[in-house]
Parts: sequence; structure tokens; C-alpha cells
Amino acid sequence: MTELHKRPWLVLAGLALGVTVTNGFARFAYGLIVPAMQSDLGWNYAQAGWLNTANALGYIAGAVLTMVLIGRYLAASLFSFGLVTTNLALLSTGLVPDLWWQTLWRILAGFFGAMSFSTAGVLAAGLFANDPRRNALAIAIVFGTGGGLAIVVSGASLPLFLGYFGADHWPIAWIIIAAICALFSPLCLWSAAKLKRPAPKQADASAPLQLTQIWAQLAGYAGFGLGYIVFLTFLSAWMTQQAASAGFIAAVWVLLGLCICVSPFVWRPILARHASGLPLAMILTCISLGSALPVVFPGNISLLLAAIIFGLSVFMAPTAVTNFARQNLPAQSWGAAISLFTVVFAIAQTLGPYAAGLLGDLTGDIGISLLGASGLLLLGAVIALTQKPLPNRPTNPVEKPERNE
Repeated sequence: MTELHKRPWLVLAGLALGVTVTNGFARFAYGLIVPAMQSDLGWNYAQAGWLNTANALGYIAGAVLTMVLIGRYLAASLFSFGLVTTNLALLSTGLVPDLWWQTLWRILAGFFGAMSFSTAGVLAAGLFANDPRRNALAIAIVFGTGGGLAIVVSGASLPLFLGYFGADHWPIAWIIIAAICALFSPLCLWSAAKLKRPAPKQADASAPLQLTQIWAQLAGYAGFGLGYIVFLTFLSAWMTQQAASAGFIAAVWVLLGLCICVSPFVWRPILARHASGLPLAMILTCISLGSALPVVFPGNISLLLAAIIFGLSVFMAPTAVTNFARQNLPAQSWGAAISLFTVVFAIAQTLGPYAAGLLGDLTGDIGISLLGASGLLLLGAVIALTQKPLPNRPTNPVEKPERNE
């Protein structure tokens, strides 16, 4: 028995912590720090949104490069390289306040983070290959618990830290985040080393992806990219606009992160059972509801409910498309398919933060942008619902296929 088979859950923990670094801290901690950066640096909503758009532009480039490299280099090597370089980008973000410097390192954090995030899904899909339920849970834990942990840690510390020491201490917040990521890195790199497999030979390459068969899943995932990032970018800014205290902002983010952490166990039965677009459609509907709820029904209770609904769903969208690829495509195609989904998602999410920031500046209310994002998410859900399982998809004797599809 190999060491991987002896300790698969420890290997999975390392992959999940990699997502904590490259997806949780590198992308979503910014939403907690941005009110302090706005206050200290005098930014408007468009400037604040631009930095997440810059991060998304880097994410596009990283996702495209990963799609090119995934068949030539080990997924584990790309994961490790992206992890280390993302950590360096986070550290650099706290060194210079100038907008050009912030733009540069937000781009690079997105670029390197995409390499690690895309390949984390590929590596997780290879765990428990003969057990669909455990496999679905493993993929969900990587994206859900991995990303949720960063939001719990960030939410429990950053608002209180910045509220106590002042907005001008935002550079220290980035340095603290980089230090935490450095502590996680050894286990992440160990897990990647245990999952190193020979790169696929050209002769073993699968047939090209049939985009006409998966367009609805791709379009639904694009809707996710357009909509979800607005909530995570501007939630703290909107709560600050509503005169919420630092303690309550921290509580909402901790609740959000905890719900993300447990979301894999909520969605596991649906993800394991359905090979169609139904799981993604259900997830997007819940994200849409969570994004709109605090604006339509203002108040602390509404914000707490929104954090629960949004948190239980948001990181399950990457899980849904990764699981869709695993259930419908041969193993040789997983890397290319997941990279393609990541590219589509990355392109879509570049538009969200900056457009939402502009709309917030024009209306003087960033809540309008949250409602717009909710509408885009709901549209994505409707489209994803039309995705059927692919014909001639790989079958597993343990797996129960869907009926009437």
C-alpha cells in the first residue's frame, strides 16, 4: 500500500490548504481589507473594484497558461509553483501603497493563484477514483473547506485588527496573511509531492472537448464568475456604508466562512448523484438569493441569513463543474476541461468588480450592484439547468446514473 493510500485524507488536507492560500487569502481577503485601503488611500468604489478586476485579469492569463501546460507538465508541479509564487505576491502587496504597485501584485496573485487553483481540482479528482461518493466529497472539501478556512481566519481577525489599530495598518494585514500562508505551505507541498504522476503521453491524449455538448455548463459557470465576486468584494464596504460595527462585520464573515467550510457535507449527495447541470443550477440560485437578501430586506438578521445561504453555496460552484468533468469525461480530459472552465470563469469575473464599483459610484449605493449580481447569477442558473449528462460518458459500477435524462 502506498503512502498516498495510507493517508489520503492528509493529502487532501494539503490540497485544501493550497486552495486556502491561492483562492481564499489571495482573492477574498481583499474584500475585508478594501474598506481600510479606501479610507487610508482615498479610493472610490471604481478604484477599489479595479484591483479585483486586475486580479481577475491575472487569473485569466494564469488559467490560459495552465490549460496549455497541463498536458506537458505534472499537475502537482504546477500546483506547487503557483502556491509558492502566490505567497510571495501576497507579501509584496503590503510593501508599497501606490496604485500601480497594488495593481501589479494583484495581477500576479491572480496569475499564479490560477495555476494552483486549477490543478488542485485535477489532483483532488484523482483521489478515491473508485468511490464516487468519497470522490465528490474530496473535490468539495478542497474547494469548500479550503476556501472557507481563509474567510474564517480573515473574518475573525482583519476587521478587528484594522478597527483597533486604524485603517493605515492595512499593509501589516497583508504581511500577516502572507505569514499564515507560509505556515500552511509545507503540508501543501508535501501533498503535491505525493500526487506526482508521469505526464500523459501524447498518444494517450483524449479527443478534443465537444464545446457544443457542454456549452450550458460553461455559460452557467460564466454567470457564477460575473456575479459571486461582487458580493465578496463589496460586502464589507456595503456594511460599512450601513454603519455596521467592526465586530458585526467580523461576525458576518466568520459565519460566512464557517458555512463555506461545512458546505461540502451539505451538497455531497447532490454532487455524487447528478451528472447534469442541476447541481450548478441549484448552487447558483442559492448564491443569487444570498447576494440579494440583505439589500431587499435590510437589517442584521437578513445579513446573517445571507451569510449562511451564500456561504453554504458559493464555493460549491467550482466543485460542481469539476465533478461534472469527472463524471462525464475520461480521466485524460479532466485537466483540459477544468482548465477551460477556469478560463471561462476568469474572463467573466473580470467584468464584475469594476462594473459594480462604477455602478456604486453612479448611484451612491453599492447595494444596487449586489442586486445586479444576483440577477446575473439567477440567469446562469437557468442556463445551467438545461445541461444534460454527456452521451457515452464513463460509467462506474458504484455510481447511480440519473433517471429520465
